Amino acid sequence: MENLIISFNVVLPLFICIALGYFLRRINMYDEPTLKKLNKLCFKVFLPIYLFNNVYTTNLADAFDAKLLLFAVAAILVLFAVLFWLIPKLEKEPSRCGVIVQGIFRSNFALFGLPVAISLCGEEKAGPTSLLVGIIVPVFNVLAVVTLETFRGGKPSVRKIAKGIATNPLIIASLAGILCNLAGLNLPSAVEKSITDLGRVATPLSLVALGGDFKFGRIKGYAKQLLIAVGGKLVLSPLLMITAGVLLGFRNEMLVPILIMFGAPTAVSSYPMAQQMGGDGELAGQIVVFTSGLAILTIFVWIFVLKQMGFM
Repeated sequence: MENLIISFNVVLPLFICIALGYFLRRINMYDEPTLKKLNKLCFKVFLPIYLFNNVYTTNLADAFDAKLLLFAVAAILVLFAVLFWLIPKLEKEPSRCGVIVQGIFRSNFALFGLPVAISLCGEEKAGPTSLLVGIIVPVFNVLAVVTLETFRGGKPSVRKIAKGIATNPLIIASLAGILCNLAGLNLPSAVEKSITDLGRVATPLSLVALGGDFKFGRIKGYAKQLLIAVGGKLVLSPLLMITAGVLLGFRNEMLVPILIMFGAPTAVSSYPMAQQMGGDGELAGQIVVFTSGLAILTIFVWIFVLKQMGFM
């Protein structure tokens, strides 16, 4: 019963924020242009501040784990390679293939990772997840560009990929936090308090914006594709990778980022990227909607099962 309550307490705040965002949008508290600005504000301001503060206040010596880092990157690359080979055999339309591949391997790690890690482990032990965000986000971005360019018949631009990584606010914030931490820089208490307070805005505001972005459109025409993408994202992918992580000895705060990396919903940014790079934008949007909605249930189940088995 205790593990059930813990699991419930982790996912309920996420669900409430997303549901509130959806409700506010339905009663026209904000419109599409406002929502886009809100998402931009979260991505470029509040999430980077949140990430910087988490890395800045982390004990890097305790949080850094080379084995976890290598496993995370290797697991993503293996999953990507398998999907790149498998999905074209299940879906013949190239514009949909790239979207499905991206929808399965690319998680909303920054948005879901830290809140879940803090809820499960406490802020003092969320360091491994914070450090991985700065590494995994660029890996996701690079592979997403390669995927969408390849399936539309193009050639990925190394220059564009490098520019995207160098200008990503989450990556910049992570690196800044690491540098300040390693340099032993002590910010004035007033500045630290301001950063902490502003960072706390990131998660609820991002989740509210995510809820507001839900659009239940043409489901019937994408039944097969959604079944593949959602099942692969929320069930098969985490099942395989969490099992591998457990077999390699990852436990507690070291297992949490693996759970979120592969069990979190598809990244919201995959939708506009698919639109801009010749993918099936409507399918990409539906994958984001369904994985985001159903992930509340599946993450609850994963946490409960792992708690019951003594791995968390």
